[in-house]
Amino acid sequence: MFLLLPFDSLVVNLLGISITVLFTLLLVFIIVPAIFGVSFGIRKVYMKTLLKIFQWATLRIERGAKEKNHPLYKPYVNGIIAKEPTSLEEEIKEIRRSGSGKALDTPEFELSDIFYFCRKGIETIMDDEVTKRFSAEELESWNLLSRTNYNFQYISLRLTVLWGLGVLIRYCFLLPLRIALAFTGISLLVTGTTVVGYLPNGRCKEFLSKHVHLMCYRICVRALTAIITYHDRENRPRNGGICVANHTSPIDVIILASDGYYAMVGQIHGGLMGVIQRAMVKACPHVWFERSEVKDRHLVAKRLTEHVQDKSKLPILIFPEGTCINNTSVMMFKKGSFEIGATVYPVAIKYDPQFGDAFWNSSKYGMVTYLLRMMTSWAIVCSVWYLPPMTRQVSKENLAYLIFLFGPLLNSLTLPQPEEDAVQFANRVKSAIARQGGLVDLLWDGGLKREKVKDAFKEEQQKLYSKMIVGSHEDRSRS
Repeated sequence: MFLLLPFDSLVVNLLGISITVLFTLLLVFIIVPAIFGVSFGIRKVYMKTLLKIFQWATLRIERGAKEKNHPLYKPYVNGIIAKEPTSLEEEIKEIRRSGSGKALDTPEFELSDIFYFCRKGIETIMDDEVTKRFSAEELESWNLLSRTNYNFQYISLRLTVLWGLGVLIRYCFLLPLRIALAFTGISLLVTGTTVVGYLPNGRCKEFLSKHVHLMCYRICVRALTAIITYHDRENRPRNGGICVANHTSPIDVIILASDGYYAMVGQIHGGLMGVIQRAMVKACPHVWFERSEVKDRHLVAKRLTEHVQDKSKLPILIFPEGTCINNTSVMMFKKGSFEIGATVYPVAIKYDPQFGDAFWNSSKYGMVTYLLRMMTSWAIVCSVWYLPPMTRQVSKENLAYLIFLFGPLLNSLTLPQPEEDAVQFANRVKSAIARQGGLVDLLWDGGLKREKVKDAFKEEQQKLYSKMIVGSHEDRSRS
């Protein structure tokens, strides 16, 4: 027993030295650079090294597939069914013409019309435009993570050994490092915002609150080995406005907040999240709602309106989709954020799934499981585009009234399009985000992730078909 004591003492000493070295490296190379917002370029070198490894693995897989006559997997991008952007009337006309050779306005109804709706129904079941937006995006090549929907087959021993080495690096080195950084960032956020919250309101409190938030979010970004490229920073949101962005993951907040200072909007939680929220609101005017208040649209709109009307308050960060989408598309924006009348600052976020899938499938994974998958990925790589600010277009009558009041000062202005409602404005912002981020612009509601299709969508198709039939009947009666 006494012979083991020196050995135990040596193990304890080595463990203490290892922990000391680890925290020293964290402090010098990660935490201090995060405080000052600088980078040594280590993450970019790491990303370039991974890219070379992925390229080699892809070439090896392709060569092995040819040697073993295995079909090389190439996932579909635009869907498994080719669809032409044609109208209901045009498609039914084509079916009638090919079936009977008659024109559309000859009969009121033909049995062949049924085939159109049957085909559309089967196409929707096989290639649903909504459901596939809530599953992991397929990859063109293997990223040594085995986390796509396709299981890559065994190719060679060398490739398998490389995958095993990657598992050891991600779980035995990167995961403990990232957990330590996340714990550090969250602890500093709670402590820093609590201390700043006791200071009297003024420029000093605002300055300290801003830099505490930025510092902590940057540490959390490094906990994910996030490599972010920000574009057009001159368009970053300003006070008194609303920042809206497409939503892929809960870390969208960290991605944006590490480059700007925002007021968050959300429901009050319990547990650790509740502790963080209560600490943050002491130092910054975040907008938190009780569970019962979230359902009251008028109350939410009133609170948000009061916030944006104060031009000294921070821009509000909102994700109008209301749920996470797999970063291949942008779905319907809820109109509530666009009824307030404030300046909207659109932001497009696009992740690169080759290094790690940032999409949170909340119906499949809990928050803890999701964070574990994120922290055991290679890295989180994304691009952020700040788009020019947008406002609801005013009517010509209102602008003419301004010209009448202010005379020559406004005569040189070009009259804008007619006034938009909140839905039109939301769709215009959504289209701009989708176009910039290279995402598919969809009209579907993200709520379909958990709900059935509303009867209004079915009735709309029924009305279109009825209008087509009734219209043709009226045309014949006139003739």
